[in-house]
Amino acid sequence: MKSDIILSGVGGQGILSIAATIGTAALQKGLYMKQSEVHGMSQRGGDVSSNMRVSDKPVASDLIAKGKADVIISVEPMECLRYISFLKPDGWLITNSKPFNNISNYPDLEDIFNEIRKVKNHIIIDADAIAKELKSIRSSNIVMLGAASPYIDMEYDSFKDALKAIFGKKGQEIVDKNIEALDKGREFTLSQK
Repeated sequence: MKSDIILSGVGGQGILSIAATIGTAALQKGLYMKQSEVHGMSQRGGDVSSNMRVSDKPVASDLIAKGKADVIISVEPMECLRYISFLKPDGWLITNSKPFNNISNYPDLEDIFNEIRKVKNHIIIDADAIAKELKSIRSSNIVMLGAASPYIDMEYDSFKDALKAIFGKKGQEIVDKNIEALDKGREFTLSQK
């Protein structure tokens, strides 16, 4: 098994929480994992990205070469455009539809979606709306992970176990909200097939 995953978004959107969940799931299952992060000006709404490589065999490098990513998970639609060239021809691009409009010359959203739609395998999901429905707006990042989960070569329940380990100290209600967010994201993707 092997999954090369690129995470992208803007500071404060929970990219590193997605990475922690995937990483914890991998380690709990005895898999090999390497990760690199770029924080940029994250505290000022700058771009944040992470390369994650998970495998049942040792991983030599933490960086993913162009054209080799199995999955790109983007919590911000414009940010995924930075990484499209890293996606394999049969890879999956999963992006949130809600922009983090933090610059005065933010491109037209429909132009961004048109670029995303050029990718053969893509999912555009309103993770913010799903998280809001769940009364847990901060869990939109976990909705995104759920939406991407069918395309990550790991057991789905391993993500739930990781969420329990990560959020357990914050109480069962937080764990349950995050698992519900994960499930709703996955349900969305599976309903698109």
